[in-house]
Amino acid sequence: MSSEANEAFRSEVRAWIDRTLPSELRVGNRKEVMSTPAGDAWIKNLGEKGWIVPDWPTEYGGGGLDRKQAQIVKAELAAFRAPVVKGFGVNMLGPTLLEFGTEEQKREFLPKIARNEMNWCQGYSEPGSGSDLASLQTRAVRDGDEFVITGQKIWTSYAHAADWIFCLVRTDPDAPKHEGITFLLFPMKQEGVEVSRLTLIDGSADFSQVFFDGARAQARHVVGEVNQGWTVAKRLLQHERSSDGGTEGGILGTMKETFVDIVKREVGLRDGRLADPAMRQKLAAQEMETRALALTMKRAMEEGRARQTKRDIGSLGKYRWANMVKSEQDLVVQAMGTQGLGWQGPGFDDVQLERTRALLTTRADSIWGGTNEIQLNVIAKRVLGIPE
Repeated sequence: MSSEANEAFRSEVRAWIDRTLPSELRVGNRKEVMSTPAGDAWIKNLGEKGWIVPDWPTEYGGGGLDRKQAQIVKAELAAFRAPVVKGFGVNMLGPTLLEFGTEEQKREFLPKIARNEMNWCQGYSEPGSGSDLASLQTRAVRDGDEFVITGQKIWTSYAHAADWIFCLVRTDPDAPKHEGITFLLFPMKQEGVEVSRLTLIDGSADFSQVFFDGARAQARHVVGEVNQGWTVAKRLLQHERSSDGGTEGGILGTMKETFVDIVKREVGLRDGRLADPAMRQKLAAQEMETRALALTMKRAMEEGRARQTKRDIGSLGKYRWANMVKSEQDLVVQAMGTQGLGWQGPGFDDVQLERTRALLTTRADSIWGGTNEIQLNVIAKRVLGIPE
């Protein structure tokens, strides 16, 4: 499409969002709005429009938009601070199924993901198999048209609320550790699946241990080939790290606001605090870091689409993003002063308490999705080409 057509499309998108999105929902993905009737109605409207996944084909519930139009939709949603659907189905499993799934799998799962009708969790990490993921020991044994799963996963996000899990299992225990692994989909609500929630430092319990004792999966729900799941698993991790690193509308979609604007809006930073030269310097440095990462990832995405490079840039974005969000929350709490140190009780409003917990939550950002150390190894090998 021409630039004039794209701008006309942008105007249409902006008008639709402004007309459809209630003012009380223009606060981003806050839990208190996502679970309300108004929030549910908004997400339903977004799904019916195909804009939960605007770049997916229409036959699978997407918007069928080209790359530029999809970017426009994501950018305008971010500019309005509209709640959007993120997570395992949209950002990770969906793109993986588009690439590796059978037609039957695509038609069974993708439309439900595109309408936010199906919650997923990720069965990757195990006790003793975190960074060394390929050493996983959860077993799946073929039984006719099914597999029987036995083992344990840990740090499974939102397992307590998931309908289904995409899970790495060992189907050939005698094969080398990167082989003999299969990528399986199966329901969580069945006998043989037990979820035990884990309370984290921020007080939340969104991670869980999951135990499998005779759980069953249909053989038709193997993604890719039996014993060849490591290839699928790595590709999904690339989607995860690209999403974490801001390449899918996160950082790229919020550049219309400066970091100072965000801090002023979120924590009520007063002009007197902005007059502090040390604070101004920190805010400026954070703003430059945010924009530098956004532009770097945007350029890398364009190179990839133009097939000018085969570099795996997802790890680069994930590494820089994990460090950036830590420093960002550190700075926000510094700007709040003593009001950024509340946990509960009088004297603190909800936003202040939310920010304190957000600071603690970000301590895990350099661990989940592959530790910073793992990302640096990937960058050295696949981006810089440094020999082992």
